[in-house]
Amino acid sequence: MIVNIVLFLATMAAMLAAGLFYAYAVSVNPGLGRLPDAAYLAAMQNINRVILNPLFFMSFMGAVFLLPASTYLQYSRNTVRFWWLLAASVVYVVGVFGVTVAGNVPLNNSLDAVNLDGASAEQLSSFRATFEKPWNALNTVRTLAAVITAAILAGMFIFTKDTQAD
Repeated sequence: MIVNIVLFLATMAAMLAAGLFYAYAVSVNPGLGRLPDAAYLAAMQNINRVILNPLFFMSFMGAVFLLPASTYLQYSRNTVRFWWLLAASVVYVVGVFGVTVAGNVPLNNSLDAVNLDGASAEQLSSFRATFEKPWNALNTVRTLAAVITAAILAGMFIFTKDTQAD
């Protein structure tokens, strides 16, 4: 029973994270991209502050721990599912979590340190130019990794069966 609960929670966490990054990539980023510099930077500062909440962390960080835990639990139970879960774990931990921690978070921290009220139009434009393109590129990478993780998990459920009943 615990094996299936952990697998369910890992799948839900990864799918929720994939949905968040996908929705962001196809709607939020393009919408923010149309804003003037000051509005764009202020919106990104606020989004980056608000997203740091328990619901976000339950999915984003939940997948970091639950996917490997589920992989471990499948090791002696179901060899085929083990390999699917190992692939999903590696893609998520490296492509979603790793890219976020190594790329997006440092950019978010640099944005958070900017005093938008005291900046000139030129300073705002310059900072946006150094922030937006790299941040969006990194978000595309983690979105693709999250969607690939979700596809691996979906494929696992479609193409494998549970070989041991609890």
